[in-house]
Amino acid sequence: MTTPEPRAPRHPGQQHPESGAPGRRAPERRAPGSRGPGLRASERLPDERQPPEPPLLTLHAAVVLVAAVLIGFTAGGLSHLGGLPGALAALAGLGAGGGAVPVLRGLIR
Repeated sequence: MTTPEPRAPRHPGQQHPESGAPGRRAPERRAPGSRGPGLRASERLPDERQPPEPPLLTLHAAVVLVAAVLIGFTAGGLSHLGGLPGALAALAGLGAGGGAVPVLRGLIR
């Protein structure tokens, strides 16, 4: 039984077996989108903190839009109860809601 010979350290003049060029290291393989060296997305550590995604809407924009929708429904409903046909009441509600957005944006800060 023979013992394997220990690997000799690589010197700058020696040829690297994978790259074929003397003294060059083979490039590290990384999965697309991975940030760590050579780590795939499934191999990332759970304690690695990823930056949170920005919200679709800010809180300010969401409050303004919800308030504008409520104003539009209220105006449209009151218009319909006042005797306007449904289509005209819907247009009145859309106009009131759309007109309320710039006003609410300036008021809610």
